[in-house]
Amino acid sequence: MSDRVSQAEATALVTLAHALADVARPVTLKHFRTAIEGEDKALKRGPSDRFDPVTAADRASEAAMRALIEQHRPDDAILGEEFGPRPGTSGLTWVLDPIDGTRGYISGTPTWGVLISVADAAGPLFGIIDQPYIGERFEGGLGHARLTGPGGSRPLATRPPRPLREAILVSTFPEIGTPAEHAAFRSVADRVRLVRYGLDCYGYALVAAGQVDLVIEAGLMPYDVQAPIAVIEAAGGIVTDWTGGPVHHGGRVLAAANPAIHAEALALLRHAA
Repeated sequence: MSDRVSQAEATALVTLAHALADVARPVTLKHFRTAIEGEDKALKRGPSDRFDPVTAADRASEAAMRALIEQHRPDDAILGEEFGPRPGTSGLTWVLDPIDGTRGYISGTPTWGVLISVADAAGPLFGIIDQPYIGERFEGGLGHARLTGPGGSRPLATRPPRPLREAILVSTFPEIGTPAEHAAFRSVADRVRLVRYGLDCYGYALVAAGQVDLVIEAGLMPYDVQAPIAVIEAAGGIVTDWTGGPVHHGGRVLAAANPAIHAEALALLRHAA
């Protein structure tokens, strides 16, 4: 349990986080594997940006979660991907990604998820990675580190140390970030046993579940990473930027199953970047 909030408040925060995941599930499933199409948000920035879709399901999911927060904790701030920030006075912020992996969502792949976290100024306190279609929920923080799904419930625990040459590395895009960022990524990717792409937030869940060793990505936003940070750290892993510093504000992310493999990957990223 964190000493940053009381036991009573921790219980209330965890309860509400699960309620948010529960209310988002039917909204996202209603549109999944239908003919839903995404509006390209990248067109508002520039033609060179990667296709970045948003759907009616993204907006409806976030709206449902925001309504529940406003009902039960009106003094808390909210930072959501689709509707932006709402200020608060409590010192706590709910950080929401209503569908992380919208490209996968509109493609019908089951590796997207709903990301929910609650944070104070120091970073996330508790987070949930929820995959509604599979029915898996990964939670971490405030004394919790658990996977609940079709196979039942079990504690989350990251993989113990092993050499980088034996590691499994996950990233969403093969062409990660800028050319310089891609080169830094390759400095690690070329040394591991296996690299897998396109898993979005599910890759971070697999780190927490002890299935993979590393996730390396660039260009992330706070709502992309705060829930994964809480879940992975609760399971025994470590999540930083590419210099070893805090990354809950987004940017270049290195998520690792344990400090040993984190140090090995970080040394390569620092040198290349």
